[in-house]
Amino acid sequence: MGQVSASSSIAVSADPQRALEAMADYETVRPRILSSHYSDYKVIEGGKGAGTVAEWTLKATEKRTRHVHAVVTVSDSMVTERDSNSTMVNTWTVTPDGSGSQITVRTSWKGAGGVAGIFEGIFAPLGLKKIQAEVLDNLKRELA
Repeated sequence: MGQVSASSSIAVSADPQRALEAMADYETVRPRILSSHYSDYKVIEGGKGAGTVAEWTLKATEKRTRHVHAVVTVSDSMVTERDSNSTMVNTWTVTPDGSGSQITVRTSWKGAGGVAGIFEGIFAPLGLKKIQAEVLDNLKRELA
């Protein structure tokens, strides 16, 4: 089993604090920025910032669906979602970029072993980067 990860970044016009607040808003912002790959989204606890618990279904491909139960932590520049149902971790990081911000989302998990793991390590990040890019584009529009 190897570590598998995918990351995508985007520059936004919002200052880092505003970007971080938007990334940590699971109540109003998050439902508006999710792509069509997400369904059954709901907030279980909290809704804004650390301590939020949210659930959703991610349909990465026709055959690959993941039911996520995310527990959220927040630091000065990062929002982290740890899936209680798997080893998957989403990390949203914001850094200053001129008068705006750079936002990077990184998803990682422990992949399968053997031949299946080799294919997962090659193809899963490619598909996931497309999904991440859609969500980041939606976040950029939300922050404009």
